[in-house]
Amino acid sequence: QVQLVESGGGLVQPGGSLRLSCAASGRIRSVNAMAWYRQVPGKERELVAVIRTGGTTNYADSAEGRFTISRDNAKNTVYLQMNSLKPEDTAVYYCNVRGLITYFRDFDSWGQGTQVTVSS
Repeated sequence: QVQLVESGGGLVQPGGSLRLSCAASGRIRSVNAMAWYRQVPGKERELVAVIRTGGTTNYADSAEGRFTISRDNAKNTVYLQMNSLKPEDTAVYYCNVRGLITYFRDFDSWGQGTQVTVSS
């Protein structure tokens, strides 16, 4: 199995910043995409940002201009830098990594989730 461990969540005031990290470990042949999702009670999980092979990135409208997704290929780690945080950003954030274990077997793994709370 490919396991993901998240860190970096916490409580911040509006306008503050947080940096989330997600490290993947296990048998990994290659990584195709890394992404961050978030979820609040009563709502479906929302895609926040994704970084794909070649380094292309996409952001949800609510995150663009404030959040930055990046990766460290040597460490199989994905980051989410969150600036100018708003109370609406409060959620549990999950990382997702997709790729290949072998040439014939792919994987789709999720982190355990990390709580981000933006409040005065």
